[in-house]
Amino acid sequence: MATKMNFVDPDFQNRIDLLVNARREVDLDVNELVCDILENIRLRRDEALLEYTKKFDRLSLGNPADMKISEAEIISARANCNNKTLAALEHAAGRIESYHKRQLPQGFDYIDDEGVRLGSRWTAISSVGLYVPGGTAAYPSSVLMSAVPARVAGVERVVMVVPTPDGSLNPLVLAAASIGGVDEIYRVGGAQAVAALAYGTETIKPVDKIVGPGNAYVAAAKRRVFGVVGIDMIAGPSEILIVADSKNNPNWIAADLLSQAEHDKDAQSILICEDETFGDLVIKAVDQQLAELPRAEMARESWEKHGAVITVEKLTDVIPLVDYLAPEHLELAIAEPEAFAKDVRNAGAIFLGRYTPEAVGDYIAGPSHVLPTSRSAKFSSGLGVTEFLKRTSIIGCDANSLSKLTQSAEILAREEGLDAHARSLMLRYKEL
Repeated sequence: MATKMNFVDPDFQNRIDLLVNARREVDLDVNELVCDILENIRLRRDEALLEYTKKFDRLSLGNPADMKISEAEIISARANCNNKTLAALEHAAGRIESYHKRQLPQGFDYIDDEGVRLGSRWTAISSVGLYVPGGTAAYPSSVLMSAVPARVAGVERVVMVVPTPDGSLNPLVLAAASIGGVDEIYRVGGAQAVAALAYGTETIKPVDKIVGPGNAYVAAAKRRVFGVVGIDMIAGPSEILIVADSKNNPNWIAADLLSQAEHDKDAQSILICEDETFGDLVIKAVDQQLAELPRAEMARESWEKHGAVITVEKLTDVIPLVDYLAPEHLELAIAEPEAFAKDVRNAGAIFLGRYTPEAVGDYIAGPSHVLPTSRSAKFSSGLGVTEFLKRTSIIGCDANSLSKLTQSAEILAREEGLDAHARSLMLRYKEL
């Protein structure tokens, strides 16, 4: 059973610290192997990539050109998809595009009081690599959640890598890539695919940024190539925090908790409520629903090892606790969710009210479901349009405005011991 806690217990802080600080990521020391893979791809390129694909995905490709998934394969995959499912993907893509168009930032340009022109402009990253976990359990929704914001931002080249273990690939992933506007798709995965995107091979041209979740090897590879390319984040196990009053249907809340638990045995689902009896009803409902879930074994392990039900005297008193937990998903199944939400500082996404389950955000609401995990919502945001843009400052002086700035700038340059800086200013100033 999940851990039960009471907010007023004297040892509550210690217990919650143990819960959230427990190592939930896969406990593997993969760095040495990943370093070898990255170096091998950097030096031997396509040859090494084919070798690793055969070794780790059990897929032998005749030549490097076979790594690329052809347009004919994409068309065939779409033809093999259920029309209702394709329509659902199109519906989701439209909503994701509409939301992210509203995220596009505006530049500015002005002349200040001393006559200096200042501005800021946004330009799209030229090329982006999307890492998509593969096999039959791949998630086409995640393709849309990365590809569509990239397209809205104006990225010219969107490349997708996806492992195909034993040659297996969910056709919906290719359909989603087509709908999302992906330009190139390669049947490679793991740390070797990250290396190919970062360093380039004879077949795969390098990209400027890599986004998307993956296993421990992919995460380690993304850490290692950062600096050569940009990355979005290092994704950890999924998590949900639900703040719920006793007017909720316990079955609804139980289903919402399990919606994250079924992702991964290391996922975490936490409920905060103000009625212990209600909390017990939710626990009972979780047990009943576990008997019916196809992924029950994984969900049960997640719930029993990492789940928790926390009882508090007053829900509004736990906003500091919410900010401390900094959840990936925060579900507010309460009467006045907006009032509560306005005081929350740390959360990847907030779901307002009883009729906004987290699952609606995973598929159809509009914001990207690629969100900060492992309490990183304290300092980072979910994937959005700005992840695919970069900001450039604009500065322009004429003789008059430069004369007003030079003396202060020259003083600061000499204080820092940078005489060439001072000289570049003063040579102009003397001729003004």
